[in-house]
Amino acid sequence: MPNPARDTTAPAFDPEAQELPWWRRMIAQGFGYFAPSTIFVVIPVVFSIGQPLPTLALVSLASLLVGVLFVGTTLIMHWPEPRRWIWLTAMVGTLVALGAASGGDARPTYFASYVTAAAAVLIPWRRSRILIIAVTVFVLLVALVQRDLFGIVMAAMAFAISLSIALGIETERTRQALREAEERTAVLAVAAERERIGRDLHDILGHSLTTIAIKADLTRRLLGRDDDAARAEVESLATVARQALGDVRATASGMREVRLATEIASARSVLAAAGVEAITPTAMPVLDDQRSELFGYVLREAVTNVVRHAEATTCTITCDDARVTISDDGRGLGGRAVRNGRNGSGLAGLRTRIEEAGGTLLVESAPSGTTLTAHLEAAR
Repeated sequence: MPNPARDTTAPAFDPEAQELPWWRRMIAQGFGYFAPSTIFVVIPVVFSIGQPLPTLALVSLASLLVGVLFVGTTLIMHWPEPRRWIWLTAMVGTLVALGAASGGDARPTYFASYVTAAAAVLIPWRRSRILIIAVTVFVLLVALVQRDLFGIVMAAMAFAISLSIALGIETERTRQALREAEERTAVLAVAAERERIGRDLHDILGHSLTTIAIKADLTRRLLGRDDDAARAEVESLATVARQALGDVRATASGMREVRLATEIASARSVLAAAGVEAITPTAMPVLDDQRSELFGYVLREAVTNVVRHAEATTCTITCDDARVTISDDGRGLGGRAVRNGRNGSGLAGLRTRIEEAGGTLLVESAPSGTTLTAHLEAAR
């Protein structure tokens, strides 16, 4: 979108008309509104009939040139702004010449509306409004000094006509800019929603599929040794799979709920199945829904990483109303998460989620283990 402070495009410029033949381009950019007004340039010629032939010729030539310059504004809207200002200046000069050639019968002030209307379609509103007011005030002062009632009326008409044209064009340009802004906002909203769903699906499926993989390995080891335990693990696998399916459906509809307490209970089961001792809180802090959901996502991602990558024997979970911390005694992350805080899409998505809530995510990794802490200022 053009910067309004720097936009120099002619207000009535139509980009779609630039590929048309010149005469169709004029029609598309307002020739039908300008052409009828050119009839008034005939009046000085009529009043000059009976004058010497050179005078009549000069008045006729000047009148024709004024008409050409006036309707020609619909053809030059693609020109750079400085050249459009030159066009307006030429129109003013021609009107002065017309007044001089007619001996004062065609006063330039009578044609002020030509200048102000052309300015309204050629010059951006920020500058055209200044020009319109300046021309109107000048013509009004000249008419008052000359006690020319018709000049006063023409000054008022010039102001009203050009202001209505300029405001109409500016209003339409503003509406178009708003429509474009709404379209961009809609695109950004769709992109943000896709990112949210993708992040949620990663958080949910990553955890659930890790649980399924761990339980499947455990079931395989139990087969032939303890059929009852293996059967129980198979039933647990089916439960986890159904829960994952339900979570995916709920995520798609935006209705899924993740809470810290339920994630702690789930973490105990997953860690135990992976052979990792889980040390969890004996009491839970009182958290609002948003904070409990955020900490639940943190715990889910952290436990998933512990089970997948840490090769740990112990995982410790602590929490209060401002933070949740997950520590393990595994092999660490090789320093990558410490340097950039983005070891894979899981932590990257988690960091984004926490930062959007106004919190911070700290990952400390060493060969003796990893500690992940999510901090969110306690509600007051």
